[in-house]
Amino acid sequence: MRNIQRVLERWGGWAARDYIALGWSPVAAGFKGLIAAPRSTRPTCCDDDGLLIDSCVSRLRQIRQTGEYDLLMAHYVYGASKRTLARILKQDEKTVRVQLQVAEGFIDGCLSMLDATLEMDPEVEVTIVKEEPKPRPLKKVVMW
Repeated sequence: MRNIQRVLERWGGWAARDYIALGWSPVAAGFKGLIAAPRSTRPTCCDDDGLLIDSCVSRLRQIRQTGEYDLLMAHYVYGASKRTLARILKQDEKTVRVQLQVAEGFIDGCLSMLDATLEMDPEVEVTIVKEEPKPRPLKKVVMW
């Protein structure tokens, strides 16, 4: 079982990164390799995982309400906090959290339905630690 919030955080880092430059380059052709591209510290996923999750997110936009899609994009891609989103939308923070959980559940359901194995699965798996039951303390019996 994967942690869908960590999966979406990595997808958000992948989606926010500007890896495709469309239009005219602001740097002359001879100097293009001299300027280092800015690096983000956000965790990202590989392109295959990103495209798969991106298709699930676009399916969310087609089937569900667009508000859930907008919240998902604002929170995971643009990095807006849930509290900030609630204040902007003039809603209760609980409502925003519930809508985000519904969107996360939809994406998790899509990935489960596709039976997709992501490359980041070993890093985002939920590990369930079973604790051994603690022995009961012995009752002290006082005898007179």
